[in-house]
Formats: sequence, structure tokens, C-alpha cells
Amino acid sequence: MNTLLQDLRYGIRMLAKSPGFAAIAILTLALGIGANTAIFSIIDAVMLRSLPVRNPGQLVVLKWQAHNHWSGSTETSSFGDCGAMTRGANPSGCTFPSPIFKQIRAQVGAFSDVAAFAGPAHLELSGNGVASFVEGEIVSGNYFSALGLDTILGRPLGSGDDSLSASPAVVLSYAYWQNAFGGSKGALGRTILLNNVPFTIVGVAAPNVGNISPGKTLHLFLPIAMVPRLGIDWGKKGEGLHNWWLVILGRLKRGVSLQQAQAAATVVFRDEVLHGEKSLSKPQDDPRIVLVRAQEGLTGRRGVYSKQLYVLMFAVGMILLIACANVAGLLLSRAATRQKEMAVRLALGAGRTRVLRQLLTESLMLSLAGGAVGVLLAYWGVHIITALISRRFPFAVSPDWRVLSFVLGASILTGILFGLAPALRGARVDLTPALKDNVASAQGRSRALNLGGFLVMAQVALSVVILTGAGLLVRTLENLKNINPGFDTRNVLLFDIDPALMGYKQAQMENLYTDLRDRLAALPGVVSVSYSADTLLSDDLSTSTVDIEGQPHNHDVPVDIFSAGPRFLHTMRIPLLEGRAFTPADFEQAAPKSAPATTLPKSGQSNAAPAPVPVLVNKAFLRRFFANQNPLGGRIAQGHGFSQSGHGTINTNAPSWQIVGVIGDTKYNNLRRAIHPTIYVPFVGGSGSFELRTATDPASLIPAVRSIVDKMVSNLALSDLRTQQRSIDDLLIEERFVARLSGFFAMLALGLACIGLYGLLSYEVARRTREIGIRMALGAQQRDVLRLVVGQGIILAAVGAGVGVGVAMGVTRYMASMLFDVHANDPVTIASVAILLLLVALAACYIPARRATRVDPMVALRYE
Repeated sequence: MNTLLQDLRYGIRMLAKSPGFAAIAILTLALGIGANTAIFSIIDAVMLRSLPVRNPGQLVVLKWQAHNHWSGSTETSSFGDCGAMTRGANPSGCTFPSPIFKQIRAQVGAFSDVAAFAGPAHLELSGNGVASFVEGEIVSGNYFSALGLDTILGRPLGSGDDSLSASPAVVLSYAYWQNAFGGSKGALGRTILLNNVPFTIVGVAAPNVGNISPGKTLHLFLPIAMVPRLGIDWGKKGEGLHNWWLVILGRLKRGVSLQQAQAAATVVFRDEVLHGEKSLSKPQDDPRIVLVRAQEGLTGRRGVYSKQLYVLMFAVGMILLIACANVAGLLLSRAATRQKEMAVRLALGAGRTRVLRQLLTESLMLSLAGGAVGVLLAYWGVHIITALISRRFPFAVSPDWRVLSFVLGASILTGILFGLAPALRGARVDLTPALKDNVASAQGRSRALNLGGFLVMAQVALSVVILTGAGLLVRTLENLKNINPGFDTRNVLLFDIDPALMGYKQAQMENLYTDLRDRLAALPGVVSVSYSADTLLSDDLSTSTVDIEGQPHNHDVPVDIFSAGPRFLHTMRIPLLEGRAFTPADFEQAAPKSAPATTLPKSGQSNAAPAPVPVLVNKAFLRRFFANQNPLGGRIAQGHGFSQSGHGTINTNAPSWQIVGVIGDTKYNNLRRAIHPTIYVPFVGGSGSFELRTATDPASLIPAVRSIVDKMVSNLALSDLRTQQRSIDDLLIEERFVARLSGFFAMLALGLACIGLYGLLSYEVARRTREIGIRMALGAQQRDVLRLVVGQGIILAAVGAGVGVGVAMGVTRYMASMLFDVHANDPVTIASVAILLLLVALAACYIPARRATRVDPMVALRYE
């Protein structure tokens, strides 16, 4: 301990004697450690944080597997809590029907408790100021007790709340209580309307209680028994085995293994799907339960950000290596000037181990100081990063013990990494030449230069890898931004409403949409108004399978479905290529009727079936199914695979469709997805979205739009008021996030590499001052000296760039899924990176080279 204190005091004195060196080294390390800490903080929040439940290691999520999908008609609802359901051969999923949940809870003794949840459901809330939409998690009555969740105010939901005869009760999340109710204790006991159903607020969840699926936002908790009253589509379709919508969680009993509980749950599950009231499977399909620890099984929105975060962590890891190489080069240069000092210490009796320990202590002091400054930079960086993506980033980023442990570990490892080589070199100093007047022998200089040059080449190579990856991501973002979506995205205002949540019937909704469109169209500055089930490029998608008349090979073919209102083509400026647009009579024909669905008449049968609903198709539909044919008048029947992930109502009991027009291709749900054959059907009610084409800035009309909607229906919630351009920007938030950060880190890496090159050449110029003076005294011109120094630096940069290009071509192929319209080994990007690096390296070489040309031969001959 005594020698350690001596080493620390001596190290502080030596660093104080070279404040410039210490400042540069600490700042360089702070940039590397800070960048790594900032990204690790986000990775910790997204990927590593423990579930906010009691004893999370005992909690498991149930998944099912089978060799074939269930027979008969079943519907599945999933909110991405534990990954998407797989179809085809060997399907799997993690949502279950209510009867299976009840049987497992009642019969499986391996669990101390079993709970279920679903959602969150999109609900309209009124009774607390202006009507708004909230996200409500649907949970079983024992959800809070099974997971060990607490309330900060009032009581949690209980089993008594989860019955049809119970009074509707709701528990607010802590964040929503703070935002919507101002954290007032008076919220307890208040009545609010959810989808026009009165609910009593019975509690407020503790601050740490959130959605156990990472990254999903929720505002309140509701019992499962309230789903029929709320009219939630995916939960009100009965208690039978046909509706798979609940995620089931089990808490293992003490002493029960995962395999034992899995076997017990499988017995109950198999009995229900094989021999229940409705047989869904066969014994040879081997339906079974698989238990997964909830920490790993509940993925939530982790998958959205995981790949981008790992790419960024790889980039900042290389930045830390560059920083280490940079500081190691500085220490090598400094070690050359301290050889006489080390020789004197050895001559006075210090052992080489003692000298090695002293030099490593100084390195660790630099790294710990860099780590301390890096924490401040990381704190600042995290705030900038989260502010950059705050609208779509649902994870709370805050330092915890893992982040602090990471900083400490990174600092110590960094100190050893960059300090070991210079320390070994300093401890192996040769006493005889070192104690002479000259600083170092030629041999020693040559070795130092070789190692320093290797470190510079390594920095350049790593910089090329980061720059190439960043260039590909930036080009991806630009390619997506420059896509022509097939309609005019300028000066369009969008908003969503859902009259069905307020109990509106079909005729009432039709009148509301028509009246609201007329009033909005009368606003000054509004050019055209329309509405639809979804907005284009909103990330919502509806699909179906269809049968096309007269084409035997087009049976149950998949197509996209878009439900559009009057003047939609005119408002969005989508070209009509053939035929006609929708007329008012088309919407009357498309409205849901009580008559059952009909199919296409067979040959020889009477055409007495009801008139088909007029529809439009896009050009991709025409190319796929009506190549070299006239599509107008073509008949289409819906298949059996209708799936809607958006809003609105589509009459699935309608008679067949008939093509009356062909329109231009447009992007549907996002920019990356290719344009598919699409059928545009008349919008006939349900939740919908309005589109306003304006002559001025659409954002300026937001107050007027809110006022009109509020005057028409005071409690109608109007959500997501945004421009079309902002909606597109939101689609690109992940691409913009990773492109900007990777670009910033690439510039940081390039700067550090060039600083390393500049430092090495500056040291070489200072070391070779006498040599340069002799050359100039013998007739060397300034251009010769300039060529000598710059050539040395360019050679190092060129070799490093060549190695970096080779590494980049192997590494960037792992980014292929993140790219769009650019190849992972794009030659333009790689060539641009190499040219940029060489130009910057040339600038870094020029300053020390220019200094060398100003050496006075008379002064240089007296140097050393």
C-alpha cells in the first residue's frame, strides 16, 4: 500500500509536468469511454433491465407448439409481447383462448399462481377534460398479486373485479396519473368514461409498475371481464376456443423445475385442444406447451432496436480501440523522452517490475480520469440521443449499477490496454546508451516508430470500417427519403377518430363523416378533404386473399386492401389511369347488409346475385392479374384469409367486387415494403382517418380542426394530429437515429485517427530535427522535406485504409437487412470513404510537414 501511494504521488507529479499531454490523453479516452457508456446505457434500458415484478426468475411465459396449425376457424390477436406467431409447418405462438387459461390456472399444480393479460387496447377516455385516447392493458383479476405489483395510491385490481357482475374498476399507471391528473390524490374514486362505459379509479400503480413487455406504453389496467362492455374487437368474440388472444404467465412453485411445470401444463393443454368441446388438433400434431423464462420470453419492442443498437455498440467499441491506440502512441512518444529517467531509476536500484508498475499506475490514472470525464460526456450524450428519438423511443434511460460497473471496467481495461506496451518498453530500457547525452539510440527509435506506425495504421483501418458502415446507413436513409410514394405528401394534415367507441351505429357514422368532411372543406386554406380507414404510410396494413374470375390459377391469392372515402384520389393526388373513381352510389352499395355473403356465379347459373361492390385496383394488380387484358368489369370474390391490422370497417359479407377503375401505384404501410397488388374498396364506417389538402402550412390549421371536431361532438377523441410529412418522418425514426449516430461516431473515429497520425508525425519531426537540418544544409529544398514527411504519413494512411477496406467488406454484409437500395459492399461508398480518409490524412500530415520545412539548419545542427 505504501509503494502504491508513492506511485500515485509520483504519477500525479509527472502528469502535472506535462499538462498538455495529460489533457489530450484524458480527453481522447473520455471520448472513447463516453461514447461506449452512452450506447451501453441505452442497451441496458432496452435489452438488459430486469422485469419490474417480484422474483422475476420464477415467472415464466407459456408458448404453444404443434406440427400443424389448428383445424377449423380460429382467430389470433397478438401485440408482440413475446414475438410474432409463426405459421406453416411447425407453427407456434404465445396467445391462448380464455378456456385454456382457466383450465391451466385451475388444474396445473406446478404453478403457485397463473395470470393473463392482453393489449394494450386503444380506448377513448372522457370525463377528465378533453376526450383523448389511452392505452389500457387487459389483465386477469389476480394479475397484480401474481406478479407482486404494488400501488402507490388506493388498491390494485383483485379477483372480485374480474367478473361480469362487478362494478367497472380501473387502476392508473403512475406516469399517466402524473400527466393527466397532475398527481392529485383526488383522482382516487373518480369516475371516467372508457368507450362510453363508466369506470371508477380504484388505485394508482407504483412508479416501477409498467408494461412487463419492454417498451410498450400503457396508461391504465382493466379487468378481462370488462372487455365485452368496452366493445374491443379482438376480445369480445366469445369465450370459446376459436379466439386466441391472452398471454399467460405462471409463477413456479418453490422446488418445481421448469421441465416439471412444462410437462404438467402440456397435459392440460393437450386434453383441451384434442378432446375439448371443439377438437382443434390431432395427436400426431403433438400440440404441447413450452415454458420460457419471462425475462427472455417477453421481448416487447426490444427487437425493433436491438440490431441498430448492436451495430452502434460495435462502432463505439472500435472508437474505444482507436482511442487506446491513440493514447498508446502518445505514451510511446513520451516513453522515448523518459528513457534517461527510467535508466537512472534502474541504476539506483529500482527493479524492472517496480518501473513497470509505476508506468502502469500512470496509465490507469489517465484512464480513470478519462472515465470520469467520459461519464459526464455520456450523460450529455444520452440526453441528446433520447431527445433525438423521444417521440418513438419508449424506454426510460437512466444510469444504474450495470452502467457504473461498465464504466469502471472499461476504464481499467482501457488503462491496461493502452499502457502495457509503453510500460514494457520503458521497463526494458538499455542503461548504457540511455545514460549518454543523446536521448535514444537509433535502434530504439526505429522500434518505437514501427510500433507507433502500426498503431496509426490500426486506427485508420478501424476508422474506414466505421466510416463505411455509416456511409451505407446514411445512403439508406437518403434512398428512403427520396422514394416517390406515388402521391403528393406536401401540405397534407392527418388525424384519426373512432366514433364506434362512443356507440355510433352505421348510419350515424356515415352522417358524421360526411358532415365533418363538409365543415373541414369550408375552412380557409383547405383545398380538398377526404377520409379513409387508414392513412398511407402510417405503418398499418390490411390484407386478404381473393379469387379472380376467369383466371383459374388466381385462387386465394394475397392482396392488400385499402378502404378509401370520397375524393380520396383527388385529395392525395393519386392518378386515375383507367375507368372512373368512386361515386356516392358506390358507398351505398358497399355498406354492410344483413344478407349473407355470395360467391361468384358458376357457369350456367342465373346472374340473380346482388350487384357487386365497385372497387379500384392499382397498377401492380393490373400487371399481376390482367397483363394485356382490360381489367374494367373484372369480378373478384373475397377468399378466406382476411386480415386487418389497421382501422375502419370492411364489409366481409359483401357480394363480389367489380373493378371500375385503375389507379397509380402508391406505397401503403411503409417505404421499405414493395408495392403489392392492392384493391381500394369504399370506406363504410368504423374508425377512420381524415386527410386535408391545404394551400398553406397544414400545421397552422390544427387549432381550427380541433375546434370544429369539438363543436360537432364534444366528447369525440381526436388523436394523432400530424402532417403527412411528419408521419413519414416517424416511419424513418430508426433509420435516422442509427444513421445520425453512426455518422457522428464515424467522424469522431476519423478525427481520433488523424490526431494519432498528426501526433506521430509531430514527434518524428521533433525527433529528427537535426537530421532535417543536415539535409537542408546539404541542399535539400523545402518541397523535398515536405515530401519526406507527408509521404511517410500518407503511406501509413494508405496501408491502414487498404486493410480497413478489406475488413469493411467482410463486416458490412451483416448489415444487409438494415440497408435499402444499396449493396453492403457498395463500391461508391467504399471509394468515397477511402478518398475522404486520405484527404483528411493529408491535412493531418501537412501541419507537421510544414513545421519541418521551417527548421533553421544552424539551430538544428546544435540540436540535442
